[in-house]
Order: sequence, then C-alpha cells, then structure tokens
Amino acid sequence: MNPELQIYLNGELVPAHEAKVSVYDHGFLYGDGVFEGVRVYNRRIFRHDAHLERLYRSAKAIWLTPPMSMAEMKVATEKTVAANKIENGYIRAIFSRGFGDLGLDPRKCPTPTTVIIADAIKLYPPEVYEEGMDVITVATRRSRPDVLNPAIKSLNYLNNILAKIECIRAGVPECIMLNDQGMVSECSGDNIFIVHQDLRGRLELRTPPVSAGILEGITRDAVIQLAEKLGISVAEKDLSLFDIYNAKEAFLTGTAAEVVPVTRIDMREIGDGKPGPITGQLMQAYAELRNTEGEPVF
Repeated sequence: MNPELQIYLNGELVPAHEAKVSVYDHGFLYGDGVFEGVRVYNRRIFRHDAHLERLYRSAKAIWLTPPMSMAEMKVATEKTVAANKIENGYIRAIFSRGFGDLGLDPRKCPTPTTVIIADAIKLYPPEVYEEGMDVITVATRRSRPDVLNPAIKSLNYLNNILAKIECIRAGVPECIMLNDQGMVSECSGDNIFIVHQDLRGRLELRTPPVSAGILEGITRDAVIQLAEKLGISVAEKDLSLFDIYNAKEAFLTGTAAEVVPVTRIDMREIGDGKPGPITGQLMQAYAELRNTEGEPVF
C-alpha cells in the first residue's frame, strides 16, 4: 500500500493510513456488500459506465441502496483517480452494508459505506503474456446461480479464494472451475475462451454462457465485440473438459489480467503449446482499444 494514496471514504478523500472502517461494518462481519474492479489506461477509466451499471445491479440484487447516484459515483471515482494521479492502474469501488450490530438483519445498517481505492496493479509478469500460462482444474465448484448468483460481485469471495488456494498448492497462477453439472464455468478471477476446430477444420471462438454460472465480464464482452469486428466467429456454448483439452488455443480475460494466453491445462498442451494466432490478434486489438477508448480524467 502506498501511504500517500488518497482514499475516497464516505464522501471525503482521506490519506490511506487514516481510511478506516468500523469492525461493526457488515462488509467486514459478513462480507455483506458489493464491489467492482476497474482499470485506468492513459488516464482513461476503461468502460467506466459498464462497470458502474454492474455495481449498481449487484447492489440492487442484495437489497442495498447506494448512498449516491450512479452519476455521483462516477464523479467521485474520477476525482479519486485524479487526486492520486493514476495514469495506469486499478480502481476498487465498494459499497458495503455499513455499520450495524452483530445480527444479520440488513435493516440494522442504516447507511452503506462507500470506498473507492485507486492504485497501481501488476497481476502477471510479462513472460506469461509472451509464453502462455499453465492452469489446472480445481475441485472447488463454482457457486450455483440459485444459491449465490455469480452475477453479484459480492464482498464474500470465499468460493474464488478456495479455488485460488488450490492454485497456490499446485504452483500455478490460475485455475478452471466447473459448475455443479461438471461443465466449465470460469476461473478464480477470470473468464475463459477457447478456439474450437470442428471436423471440417472450421474455427470458432467459444466461451461459456452466463447460464454456466459465470460472471459476465466487462473484458469478456469487449473481447467478444473485438472478435466480431475482426470477423472471428464467436459462440457462447457450454464447454466440457474434453473441449478445453482439445482446443486449438485458449486464453483468459479479466479486468486485472486483461487477455492472457493459456498453453497448458491439467498437464495437457493446448494446441502447439504456444500462444495462438487468434489469441495474439485479440491481445493486440484489446491493447489498442484500452489505450484509446474514453476521455482522460485529468
């Protein structure tokens, strides 16, 4: 943590070491709250409106009324980025249930807590993007949508963290999570795509549908749009491990990860074991998009 950072906390910018939330905040006690992770490129907040819309949808789903409008939250976020002079970095925007008592009743928390952090981020080293990533399938299953809908970006990230622990034990940076039907869902923090080749040699970019228990990623959506512009056939289809193992190419997408090639899954080489041409095309197109879309905030 940079001690000189200014944190937006309930309407004010305060130094990082003074940014404190009560131990009675239900975000801390129960993981009762929602968040978004957003990237900043060249002083531009990438797809800010889409992230805010998803944040407010998550809040509505858990019966949390944000203490400010979406337009006010946008201004507050831009103010935080500008105050910290973040040219390239990461934003964490949070609404927690707020101060309450030791019971579960959300009505005991009259005022939600708002936090906006703008800081630097570095997820994977450059060689991962150049050479590809090794991932595994983990035993931890993705939460069923009828139990806890993955569309809600909840502060309770234990499902993802348990999967991440399996990654750590296996010595790999990411993993594939299956849903309760045994189909591919997503990763601990990213969405997954493969390049599928049919028996006639036709190539199609495939990614699991929302019904597979995934978070509908903002980067995922941007990549689908880019693929369509490049004339690459795209389909949202259920994927099995058989499909994944026999893919010509594979890559992950996420706000922090961006577009990262996968070259090995469960000790099986994907394609020729190197990042593929379609993955390369989309990585380049995404880099161009992220660096030019939107207006600078300072």
